[in-house]
Amino acid sequence: KYNQQRGICQKDGLAICPGFTTTHVIPFVDGEPVNRGCCRTNIGGYHVTDNLKQLLSLKYPHHMARFTWEKIEDLKMEHCYIAPDYALEARLFQKGSKEAEDKIRCWQLPWVPPPIEEPPSEEEIARKAAIKERQGQRLREMAEAKRSSRINELENQLHGLEFLLQQLAQVEEEEISSFLSKTGYVSKQEIESTLTKVSQSLRKAKGESKVEQAENEEKADSSTSDKYPLINVPDNMLTPEQLKEKKRQIFLKTTTEGRQRAKQKRFEEELEREKKTREDEERRLENPELYLEQMRTKYKELYEKVEQRKRLKINGGNANGNSSGGVGRGERLNAAQRERMRLLTTAAFDRGKGEDNFGAKDEDWQLYKLMSKDNDDDDDGADEDEAELARVCSRLQAIDPTFVPKPEPTPSQAATTEVPRVRPLTKEDFQVVLGVERFRCPEILFHPNLVGIDQAGLDEMTGASIRRLASKNEALEDRLTSSIFMTGGCSLFPGINERLEAGIRMLRPCGSPIKVARALDPVLDAWRGASAYAANLQFQQQTFSRVDYYEKGEDWLRRYQLRYTQ
Repeated sequence: KYNQQRGICQKDGLAICPGFTTTHVIPFVDGEPVNRGCCRTNIGGYHVTDNLKQLLSLKYPHHMARFTWEKIEDLKMEHCYIAPDYALEARLFQKGSKEAEDKIRCWQLPWVPPPIEEPPSEEEIARKAAIKERQGQRLREMAEAKRSSRINELENQLHGLEFLLQQLAQVEEEEISSFLSKTGYVSKQEIESTLTKVSQSLRKAKGESKVEQAENEEKADSSTSDKYPLINVPDNMLTPEQLKEKKRQIFLKTTTEGRQRAKQKRFEEELEREKKTREDEERRLENPELYLEQMRTKYKELYEKVEQRKRLKINGGNANGNSSGGVGRGERLNAAQRERMRLLTTAAFDRGKGEDNFGAKDEDWQLYKLMSKDNDDDDDGADEDEAELARVCSRLQAIDPTFVPKPEPTPSQAATTEVPRVRPLTKEDFQVVLGVERFRCPEILFHPNLVGIDQAGLDEMTGASIRRLASKNEALEDRLTSSIFMTGGCSLFPGINERLEAGIRMLRPCGSPIKVARALDPVLDAWRGASAYAANLQFQQQTFSRVDYYEKGEDWLRRYQLRYTQ
């Protein structure tokens, strides 16, 4: 009546009210509602807002705290619309056409750009350089003081050992044991060995070159060649105590020679590395571009070679990719695998035959190494390749700032993915883009099955409401469809009138009059109509008061029909 008096609708028509949680379709005949023709579905504005909130939360999980109910409600009323054809609109956005880009809306969240670091001034650079120089000078002074203290300590220890040897030379043979027990040493050889180590540490602390250290060590070794006098003496000429001493001297001499050989080998390797470094630097200075290209090529070749060897080792040395490590029929074996199989077979079938003299020679124990699976690959070659790869990689990192080393594989996989680098957040990271969500969320008013509700939409409910009327009066049906009144908050979506009219037209015969009108204020018109009815003089006669309730009880039933006549 409220909108009928203002000429919005006729006395015969359909009232469609998509509310907060439900939607009603009520037919009106001669201004009175027809209850048997009413329809309801459990879809309303709440479901539209909730669907939009869930879609945006899934799309932008890092901004979920921003998606409050009030803000989503504002976005829904400001940007959502009803598509004339949902399938056609979705295909339009799928193609990404210019028309679809024009319909996209963007919500910019609060974002503060990170401060731009200004380059330091010349005065700041000079100040930092001065501070760095002072710190370096202080560290050098501390290192020099520590070095001087270390040299003094070693010199005092060296003088003490030399004085101890001089005293030991003056001691009688039978008093040597008691004299050594007071000094804490076991024998004269131990004192001389300690003297040699202290001398080497002192030369190293004074900064002697490696060549000078090697020469001094050779002199020291030649001067101490008479430390083992019993080695060349036949056993039949020695007493039991001297035989024990001879064995100890042989052990000490063998150990000392082994250490010297290892030291000499390390010294030669260090000289070789220094030589290679000098040669590389000379080649780099002659032609930097060619040198850089050669180093990159060498790094790539070594990396592929090492990777191939590791993959073969992980797969058990099989060329067919069988990672189980077993050897089956039809698989090809390399020479190392065939040799290992031969040794295993020989060891299995020769067990218990003949005289067992295994282990008499030290070479016999190398059999276990040959029978091991890990011996299939050339371990020495692998170590050399990996060392050369590390040297080339460090060299490239020193001369090429754009060089990024490849990730090394783990034992469980041949290659690992590179760790993603964290980039600074930009303005685009704080933008919420509304594309298909603009028409997808309100579409549930016409297709509730989009959110899992198996009920009818607005256009289907209108057709069902007309079919529920008992009289098959086509004239009445035409009057009803010619005055369809829309109210409720969801009727404010742009395009809902046209979409509803198109949906009803598909259900009605050709040429049927269809007109959809919207209330003057769909949100507050229901309240205004109820307010006008409450202000009517007949309101007290048509209501059930509190006094009636207390007087007649809760079981009293009164039937009457509300009629708005104003």
